[in-house]
Amino acid sequence: MDITDATPAANDLPLRIADFSTLAEALDYAAKGKTGYNFYHAGVKLQESLSYAQLREDARSLARRLVDLGANRGSRVALVADTHPDFMRFFFACQYAGLIPVPLPASINLGGRKAYVSQLKRLLAICQADIAMATDEFLPYLTEAAQELKLRFLGSPQDFNDLAEPNVKLRPSKPNEVAYLQYTSGSTRFPRGVMITQKAVLSNLFAILKYGIQARPGDRAVSWLPFFHDMGLVGLVLSPMAAQISVDYLNTRDFGMRPRLWLTLMSQNRGTVSFSPPFGYELAARRVRADEVDKLDLSAWRIAGVGAEPIRTEPLKRFADLLAPSGFDRRSFVASYGMAECSLAVSFAPLGQGADVDYVDGNVLAEEQKAQPLHPKQGSRTVRTNAFTNCGAPLPGYEVEVRDAQGLVLPERHCGTLYVRGPSVMSGYFGDLQATREVLSPDGWLNTGDLAYRVGNGIVITGREKDLIIISGRNIWPQDLENLAEQQPEIRTGDASAFSVTDPEGQERAVMMVQCRQSDEQKRAGLRERLHGLVSEEFGIDCLIELVPRNTLPRTTSGKLSRSGARKEYLKRIKAEQATELNESLYTSAFRRQAI
Repeated sequence: MDITDATPAANDLPLRIADFSTLAEALDYAAKGKTGYNFYHAGVKLQESLSYAQLREDARSLARRLVDLGANRGSRVALVADTHPDFMRFFFACQYAGLIPVPLPASINLGGRKAYVSQLKRLLAICQADIAMATDEFLPYLTEAAQELKLRFLGSPQDFNDLAEPNVKLRPSKPNEVAYLQYTSGSTRFPRGVMITQKAVLSNLFAILKYGIQARPGDRAVSWLPFFHDMGLVGLVLSPMAAQISVDYLNTRDFGMRPRLWLTLMSQNRGTVSFSPPFGYELAARRVRADEVDKLDLSAWRIAGVGAEPIRTEPLKRFADLLAPSGFDRRSFVASYGMAECSLAVSFAPLGQGADVDYVDGNVLAEEQKAQPLHPKQGSRTVRTNAFTNCGAPLPGYEVEVRDAQGLVLPERHCGTLYVRGPSVMSGYFGDLQATREVLSPDGWLNTGDLAYRVGNGIVITGREKDLIIISGRNIWPQDLENLAEQQPEIRTGDASAFSVTDPEGQERAVMMVQCRQSDEQKRAGLRERLHGLVSEEFGIDCLIELVPRNTLPRTTSGKLSRSGARKEYLKRIKAEQATELNESLYTSAFRRQAI
């Protein structure tokens, strides 16, 4: 199929917005049209096009092969989720076979082969995989990871295609059965397998498409997001299919190397819908050249979705300012809030209004946990301004509450832990009843672990509860420390990670690990001293500044900073440096090193 056949304009199928009971039923309908998935290589040339009609045929054929392997209904099928058409074939084959697909990371991080194999091994064990698949590129890693596990079958797509296709009746997954397992990003703990039923994900797809992005027949989506992340899978794989919309994919690695390819593809195919964390917009703006801006046409881009906790608005402003000559409208930005435990989305900001920034008194927020409104020009040396993005009102059918440590619901503009209840909340964590009970109450309320406050009907996310740094009763948001560091000319966005450790006296101390490209020791010392002074002046706390080499800070599978991972790395470093000292004095000397 060529690109012409995959354009939305060629689709004469009446639009249905995810009003289905299962994913298999949704694909059955989408297959009646002419839209589908398109895969592009780094040259922004179409590499392969997979119509929904062909996907249905391939998936059903593959489903018969999976059934013939003898796996019990509900068995887990681990899929290394590379940006490849075969991922779609296997994911939907599981839907038709009554099996549960489990997308696994397709990214070899800085730890290299050993770390990646170890990660795959643990994920395979957690989900108790019965069958596993990887494309040729990732098959050696998967094979090594599964050596000690008793899998029914493991192989490449070709290995599965070589199996005989039996004449068996397919029994697709039912509405109350699990549609897939979605691993959490692991930003604060090792990833857990979130169980999402067919009913839950379809309800979320319906809400996203009808109320969130208000899907239209002429829409076309573009994505570079990984398929193993909830925004990539639910938002840009399942949602387009459930609305019979075509979607164009760039490999995540290609985007990482050449972020401007995203804009090129949006321009080339007149993309109308695309989502990204804030860092994606920042990367693209940083890499696009001034002489390329006028050659791009982004005027069709009506939904520039953005989601992360919290959403930083500075990268969005830079992106909009730079690409205004390309026809990009800053009002296209649509902030949203969600998480894997809710399938994907919980809230959406109104369309056509752009990013709604709430400015609050940072001192009051830190000391009293109240979001007191403040005009941005009111900030001073003694009054710190915090800027947070309003993520909009909950989608219909969802309830949200902000609660204090005692579980009492807080009034508007009081910051606390966000709780959510709604039709797409997970069934629980696979094989981990205790962890499920820790976050999910019997009456369906989910503790998101996010800190937030309400402004009218809107939700404003301030950070992760487990990331919060509490010093002398004051709440310090790690991203505030990181943003301060990133304003220095030597430090790029994403090069700082802040967290806290407990010293021998039981007091919390702030630490910031900073990736430094400077080798001159005198300049490094100057940077440490400058950062220490800025943090002290801005926040009134001492902060240990630890300079580390490039590509050192750990990240989650979705690319976000893992502050818990950074904390572990820091403690490891201290232990290695202080191996001969007593355990109770491990941190003392570290803080003395940088006393100023």
